[in-house]
Amino acid sequence: MSATLVILAAGLGSRYKGLKQVDSFGPSGEQLFDYTVYDAIRAGFDQVVFVIRKAFSVDFEQSVNRKFAHKIDVRFVYQELDNLPEGCTPVPGREKPWGTGHALWVTKDVVSSPFCMVNADDFYGGKAIKQMHDLLQTFEPGEMNAGMVGYLLDDTLSDFGSVSRGICDIERGNLNGIEEHTQIEKKEDQIISVREEGEYVLPPDTIVSMNLMGFSPAVYSLMEEMFKAFYYESKHQLKAEFYAPQILKELIDRGVQVPVTATDSSWFGVTYPEDKAEVQRNIQKRIQEGEYPAQLWE
Repeated sequence: MSATLVILAAGLGSRYKGLKQVDSFGPSGEQLFDYTVYDAIRAGFDQVVFVIRKAFSVDFEQSVNRKFAHKIDVRFVYQELDNLPEGCTPVPGREKPWGTGHALWVTKDVVSSPFCMVNADDFYGGKAIKQMHDLLQTFEPGEMNAGMVGYLLDDTLSDFGSVSRGICDIERGNLNGIEEHTQIEKKEDQIISVREEGEYVLPPDTIVSMNLMGFSPAVYSLMEEMFKAFYYESKHQLKAEFYAPQILKELIDRGVQVPVTATDSSWFGVTYPEDKAEVQRNIQKRIQEGEYPAQLWE
């Protein structure tokens, strides 16, 4: 069965103070998403769709097509503030994108196979990408299906500040829900989540979502239905966003089982500028171990 990799690359990167999705991290100028695409091709994905903004589309598209359009079917879609379902109109004063759920929805016209989403500025690891590909192959055609590959919390933190993570509630291998914790940080030998009601210690082996979620194409109709409801309820809240985990929650509420595959694949990413050097060291280590060539694309 065909499978599509959807790469979310339209974010603003406020904490990184720049467009981290187009920053170079590999020794030959590779972006982090280059390694994800490389792993996806090896895993058996046959299409990659980039969700970007028109503001940097020309250079971005030329660069991507030059690197690997001859190896996998490449498409581009635009997450713009006016790219909305019928009946919804742009909101004056809004500058922030509509969120990851909206980013998925804008891919509806170019995706016809089971698909997964990833962040352009995260490194997911070849094993996790293969696990997701295998999960997508279990989806039934025409039915609403979803699944996730989750990571160990301790493997997803930054040494330079707090991070936001989706804490997963899992029962018998299926997801019950994801609770967003927006300020998780290391304090001495503990992992602390700071919330309005107080501080909580989280176990290092807590399974978290890093947006490695998979869906069947049948879910697009639900996405649109949910986004419209979100739009009419929240459109005057100029920073409100429609998030992909909300789609998983709705599926669960409707009785759809959402399997979670835990991975020991190494995740790393860039939340803060200081993270870049560590990411580069991690990539160099994998090159030295023979996992990736020093020049990823010919």
